[in-house]
Amino acid sequence: AGRGFDERDRAGSLRVAIVNEAWVKANLAGRSAVGERVVSYGLADKPEQIQVIGVAKNALYNRIEENFPATVYLPLDQNLGAPIEEMTFFLRTSGDPLKYAGTVQQIVHETDARIPVTNITTQEQRIEREIGDETLFARLSARFGALALLIACVGLYGTMSYSVARRTSEIGIRMALGAARGRVLCMMMQQGAVLLMAGLAIGLPVAFGASKLVESLLYGVKAGDSLSILAAAMTIGIAAILAAYAPARRASKIDPLVALRHE
Repeated sequence: AGRGFDERDRAGSLRVAIVNEAWVKANLAGRSAVGERVVSYGLADKPEQIQVIGVAKNALYNRIEENFPATVYLPLDQNLGAPIEEMTFFLRTSGDPLKYAGTVQQIVHETDARIPVTNITTQEQRIEREIGDETLFARLSARFGALALLIACVGLYGTMSYSVARRTSEIGIRMALGAARGRVLCMMMQQGAVLLMAGLAIGLPVAFGASKLVESLLYGVKAGDSLSILAAAMTIGIAAILAAYAPARRASKIDPLVALRHE
């Protein structure tokens, strides 16, 4: 809403400012900000009236996890002699932004050779640098999660294989009495399903509890994200079914005569 800074906003003209949505919410309780007056204290510590001419979208300047700060933007020409230690320019380009780095340095040098140009980077690089720790944590978590899933599948496969070996005689008797191979396969898969349900019954509450910790460590991750937890549970379920299927199928292929002589 409102307008941006332009050539009208020079030194000596009406002092103006642009505020962000967070400032409007914090100070005006939903009223329109354009035309409102803001009191500012300049270098002489005297109150000055500044008129709001526009409202900008919220933006983050430090950490991405922080809340949007209430911000007031002032035009450079109305800075009234306040010292400027550094200045950041954002340029919108087409194509690779870094290919314009030399041109930017040349223009600044021609304007004032005393001004150094440092830390030329793209917005994407700035964001990647900002969330580097979170990205590393997410990747490590994914790798450890995959390793844990592999270990769980190996454990389930081993448990099912041991169960098949231990129940070989029982399976042989069932098949000798007329049990179909499909029935034996279902029986063993049901045993795997019981183990899976027991694991999920323990794991899901732990996952919901751990999501609070993950929310504090990773930006954009919400505690109790049911969709993510459901996707993880489905992945574990599919992996567990595949791990249990091989021993169960092997049990259904047992020769009843061989099984009866097993012991």
